Amino acid sequence: MYPMFFDPTMLIIIPGIILASIAQMKISAAYSRYSRIASSKGLRGADVARELLKIAGISDVSVEKVGGTLSDHYDPTKKVVRLSQDIYNGNSIASLSVAAHEVGHAIQHHFGYMPLTIRSSIAPIVGFSSRLSWILITIGLIFGFMGSSVLLLKIGIFLFTAVVIFQIITLPVEFNASKRALDMLEEYSFLQKNEIDGSKKVLGAAALTYVAAALTGILQLLRLLVILNNRRD
Repeated sequence: MYPMFFDPTMLIIIPGIILASIAQMKISAAYSRYSRIASSKGLRGADVARELLKIAGISDVSVEKVGGTLSDHYDPTKKVVRLSQDIYNGNSIASLSVAAHEVGHAIQHHFGYMPLTIRSSIAPIVGFSSRLSWILITIGLIFGFMGSSVLLLKIGIFLFTAVVIFQIITLPVEFNASKRALDMLEEYSFLQKNEIDGSKKVLGAAALTYVAAALTGILQLLRLLVILNNRRD
């Protein structure tokens, strides 16, 4: 028998929570370690990003500094690789790895990498769905005694499904960007062979956070479907 107010469906998402915790610890440890190890060439993240763009034949993408920590991203709408201060000015293995990863996204965009194209096209819809879905789901769960609550729950789950699909599509986008980054860093000798292992650990740990997010989303969707099925009964 379950304790009062305990929701047994929460057990469904525990594996996702555990993996997310592990992923967070791994990325924190890897970034902390390799952000303190300077690359042998001493180049800054911004310099490497610009060089890689040039090598890829991309002349219409700029590299800018942005505030925050690990706020690095590629903006396909404005064609800008934005690097946080530590990555932009840093010459560590971690800095070069993150900078190259973001350039990987710019290269994906330039050559029309399909998963990125799909993700970018549905991103505005997903942003709206993410906010609205949990409002409807929460109302549907709180007012479960009302007939309309099931309908609200259904709509909320439908919108949340779009979020989960987005998270799944994100996986090949991130994996591919990391592979491009590692290949370029090694091929063009921005990192030496003994430094590539550290780069793999940083980017691998970062990729695990996306896997954890996707798994958590899938399990959360499964939990909501179980709740919906119970309400029908």
